[in-house]
Amino acid sequence: MSKRIVIEPVTRIEGHAKISIFLDDSGQVSNAEFHVVEFRGFEKFCEGRPYSEMPGITQRICGICPVSHMLASAKAGDAIMAVDIPAAADKLRRLINLGQLVQSHALSFFHLSAPDFLLGWDTPPAQRNVFGLIASHTDLARAGIRLRQFGQEIIQELGGKKIHPAWAVPGGVRSALTKEGTQKIGAWLSEAYDTTFLALDLFKQVLTSHQREVQLYGNFPSLFMGLVTPDGGWEHHGGKLRFTDSSGSIISDQIDPEDYLNVIGEKVQNSSYLKSPYYQPLGPQDGLYRVGPLARLNVCSHIGTPQADEELKLFKALGRGSVTSSFLYHYARLIEILASLEAIERYVGDDELLGEDLCADAGINSLRGVGASEAPRGTLFHDYAVDRNGLLTKVNLIVATGQNNLAMNRTVAQIARHFARGPEITEPMLNRIEHGIRCYDPCLSCSTHAAGRMALDVRMIAPDGAVLDRVVRD
Repeated sequence: MSKRIVIEPVTRIEGHAKISIFLDDSGQVSNAEFHVVEFRGFEKFCEGRPYSEMPGITQRICGICPVSHMLASAKAGDAIMAVDIPAAADKLRRLINLGQLVQSHALSFFHLSAPDFLLGWDTPPAQRNVFGLIASHTDLARAGIRLRQFGQEIIQELGGKKIHPAWAVPGGVRSALTKEGTQKIGAWLSEAYDTTFLALDLFKQVLTSHQREVQLYGNFPSLFMGLVTPDGGWEHHGGKLRFTDSSGSIISDQIDPEDYLNVIGEKVQNSSYLKSPYYQPLGPQDGLYRVGPLARLNVCSHIGTPQADEELKLFKALGRGSVTSSFLYHYARLIEILASLEAIERYVGDDELLGEDLCADAGINSLRGVGASEAPRGTLFHDYAVDRNGLLTKVNLIVATGQNNLAMNRTVAQIARHFARGPEITEPMLNRIEHGIRCYDPCLSCSTHAAGRMALDVRMIAPDGAVLDRVVRD
């Protein structure tokens, strides 16, 4: 008799999900599915609102990614107004996005993922968390908290508060950086660099001791997508779309984000509220692609800052063509933190960020606007249609977690085939499967706009619906 193991919800990620593991008659894993089980529907209830309100509304989707939604939404508003924003406003938006990358990547690496590979997969979950990390690696945990705080301070210096800043607007931004803010950011950079290099050295040790995880945690051929500069460099808030394959070959390049519907299709999963985007020319089966730090480093030819470019060379040497192991998302996040710090250092010496020319003024010049930006978890699209009064008639959001959905499903199945043995639900098996999802640092509130508390309810269910085994974790 075939059986199904259900892990519900997955822990130490942002939002609600469960995992089903299907066993065949011999007790071997035949398939696995990742389900997102919460829904609120921002796209629908935003209809009828003025487009100018959207940067403030959509950032309420999530408390982790508010800056990402604010920026993509403001860019969609720029397109509706058909304006080029002032140069200072573009730099300021880029600076706050760099702060967002630093704070989010630090949260993912130090708080959510490091407890797994530093404390061990077999450590009980009551200890295998950030509090256990504080107890066993006090200085490292403190440094990680401070690094995240540094990113949040940049957001606060520009937007007025760390979460949900009312700052970016269609046409530009509301305020510039102050001299005091510049000095505060500059004074913190040395500490931020030290923590980042500490984490890089640490993870290189993890790579040596976790070769099995590198091979088994989402290691498969796929496409990769991200924004790049005109010369193929790393980009986080502009540029055009590029797709590469697992050999590292470019299969599509310099695609205007406004034309994303020509290259991205969306498949509906009956068992999940999270849709599954794919590279449309190849279809759902062969068009699986990944986004986020791993993808951004795979699709770019260079970063453009000296220390991050040296790390990029080491990163790319880990693959034959593209780097295909999802376990290396962790490494990619650290490299992006380093790249962000180098870019931030350049901006704090730029007097243009202190200027007053911050916003373009215009009316409705286009009935559709698409804004794309690189959120920490990957490329984010906001697509708005409006009437002549600027009221929204249609909203489409494609977020990074959705674009990684097919890859997360494949990752869960790959890990489960190696670690799930028979009907018993073991803690190490659950930990490893959950970590496969954490490699992507999914934000489920962004993907389907979930709300509520998190716990863990793991069930093994027979085809007739009988519960064969159950583990509950609060």
